[in-house]
Parts: sequence; structure tokens; C-alpha cells
Amino acid sequence: MKLSFILFTFCLFTACTPQKSKIYQWRGEGRKGVFDGENLLTVWPENGPEEVWFAEGVGNGYGSPTITDNKIFITGEVDSMAWLYCYDINGNLLWKEKYGKEWSKHYPGSRSAPTVVDDLVYVETGMGVLACLKSENGEMVWSKDFVTDFGGILPIHGFSEAPVVNGEKVFCMPGGKEHNVVALNRYTGELIWSCKGRGERSAYNPGNLIELPERNIFVTFSAYNLLGIDAETGELLWAHQQENTPEEKREPGIGDTHSNNVIFENGHIYYAVGDGNCGVKLQLSEDGTKISELWRTADLDTYMSGFVKMDNYLYGCGTRKKDLKSFDAMTGEVVDSLKTGTGAVVAAGNMLYYYNWRGELLLLSCENGKLQQKSSFKISRGTKEHFSHPVIKNGILYQRRGNTLMAFDIRNGQEPKV
Repeated sequence: MKLSFILFTFCLFTACTPQKSKIYQWRGEGRKGVFDGENLLTVWPENGPEEVWFAEGVGNGYGSPTITDNKIFITGEVDSMAWLYCYDINGNLLWKEKYGKEWSKHYPGSRSAPTVVDDLVYVETGMGVLACLKSENGEMVWSKDFVTDFGGILPIHGFSEAPVVNGEKVFCMPGGKEHNVVALNRYTGELIWSCKGRGERSAYNPGNLIELPERNIFVTFSAYNLLGIDAETGELLWAHQQENTPEEKREPGIGDTHSNNVIFENGHIYYAVGDGNCGVKLQLSEDGTKISELWRTADLDTYMSGFVKMDNYLYGCGTRKKDLKSFDAMTGEVVDSLKTGTGAVVAAGNMLYYYNWRGELLLLSCENGKLQQKSSFKISRGTKEHFSHPVIKNGILYQRRGNTLMAFDIRNGQEPKV
């Protein structure tokens, strides 16, 4: 009888406790760029891993795909319109839907990755349209325009966020004087709170969420500041100024490109902004209300290629010197470097995957911070620049180049987990 009562209580508690939604987003869990990687090849065949399928016609763009358990979402621009494409994991197109005006000026195309939560997909255009669509069929639920709805300022290279979702909120940065950063109801698009931040324009930053026992913090860059904002109230808790550009020289396009999201781990915030303070480690107080700088390094000066942290090391590319470097996460000192050219880095299975601007995909070992190239091959499909970040899911490496999405099998003889 006692056991039955315990089981009944447990079932009742489970049924009444809200289940946390699974979020599929830019650079994976925590936006860290570190993907699950069991039973992956540590050396590729001479011509690269097997290409299992490719899909042409996803429009112009640089945004990476977002992969759920059974679907693939990717954005692209066609005839100045933004389109969201949905594929199954075998590369079959399920549906496509347009959702607003897309960036069609210099470097035309989509700039960001979709965020998928439950049965909804959140996407943003370079022109500043934030839209929510149903994942099942692409039906529009709601949309907002940063410029007309919130007085936002259009950046010279277009808006480039990947929407951040927490609970009932979706966060974004119109970059206006009044509505600098906002939280919207993710089901309706209605404004929940608005933060004036530092009153600066958007800085192409994907944003991130820091979850603490006492509060959650939305973290993003404006043109010359890293901002930490209470996710519940919209209160600006702290800011970390980028000191590379004197105030009298601050204007659009000068010192305001901060396209890498921060990484948070064990009370520390890491960021890498080549157009700002470069590589920085901050200590965040336990209650999230204060920050203190621990180190900075000019050698981690990536603009938009991301960086990863594994164990006690950071890995990111250089801009002044076009190579990949490893850094001691405790001190910020350079441990090793490898001539790879500028490119985007992600990790899986204790290996690094590096897609450089020459179109080469590299497989690298990084034991104890020591970098060694194991394999490489050239991406020949697709159009225009090689800017998109790789994505790894269930032993498949997905790589976008312009109007083409490719899928490569990097498993070590294992069946995919669907």
C-alpha cells in the first residue's frame, strides 16, 4: 500500500511538473558548437567522407541548417524574399514557405539559423523581420518588423541574429534607441519587455542565454558593448565595453561587427570579437549581477567563425594571422597554432571540424590543445562564399554553401540514430 502511494505521488508530481522544451538552435546545445560525436571517423577517406545526399535550390545564404530528430530547417533568399525550407533527414523536401523580405544587397542571402522549439520555428531576415512558423507545414503564426514595429536601425550588413528562446519568450535586438533589446511572447509576438541597453545599433550577434539558479540572463552584443539583461524583467544588469574604437570614430561599419555568440561555463563567460576586445574571459557573480575581467588576448580575433571550448582549451581562428589556434582557458595563452586559413570551427567526438574560406573541410585532432590535421577534402558544390558553419547530428555532417545543402556520413561503421 505504501509503495502504491509513493508511485501515485510520483506520477502526480510528474504530470503536474512542466516539461522543459527541447530547443534546436544555432551551434547546438548552449550554442557551444560542440555536437554529440560517438563512433565518428578519426580519419577520412582520401576524397573525403561519403556524400549521402545533397539538395540544391535553398536560395542564397550563409545561415547554417538546424537539425531536429527528424527534420532539417534552412533559410535562403530567392528574388529578395526570405524562404524557410523543411527537409526530412534523407534530403527530401517536405515544404517551403516565404516569410518576409530578405537581404539582397552586398552578400545577398539569409544570415542566420532557425530556432526550433516544440512545433514552432523562429526565423529572422537580414531586413529585420522576425517570424514564427509552424514546423509541420510552414504556416505563419506571427511576424514582427524590427524597423517599423520597434524603431530598429538596419545594420549595413543586415540583421544576423539566431533567435533565442526561453520559456514563453523569444529575445531579439532591433537596435533602436527606445526598444534596443526586446522580449516577445513566442506564441503571439506581443511585447513583454523592452530594454534600452546602451542605445546602440545591433552588432550581428546571435545572442545566448545564461541559466543561473537565481535568474536567467540574455547576453548579446550591441555595437560597442556586451550586454547582460535579466531575462524575466528586461533590466540591464551589466555591460562590458569594447575599447578598440574611440568614441569619436564610432560609426556604422567601424568596430561594430561581433558575430560570435558567447560561451558560458562554470561561472565564466568567454567571448571572441575580432572587431572589439578580441578574446576575453569574464567572471560572472553567482547572482549574475556583476562581471569582472580575468584575461584578454589579441590572438583570438575571429569576426564570425565561432570558437569552441573543450576541457581546458579554447579553439578559434585568427583574422590578422589566418590560422587556427588553441588557447589555455585558464590563462588565455596560445598553446598551439596551425596554418588553416580563416574558417568556421565546430567540434564532435574530441575532434575539430574546420571549414575554411577556401572551401576546404578539415578534420583535426586536438589532444591537450595540440593541433594536427588528419584529413581534408574540398567542397565543390554550391555557390558563392564558404562562410556557413558545419553542423553534426547523428553521425552526419551537414554543410551549406550558398544554394546547396550537403550531407556527409562521418560515422565509423555505425547505423544512424533516428
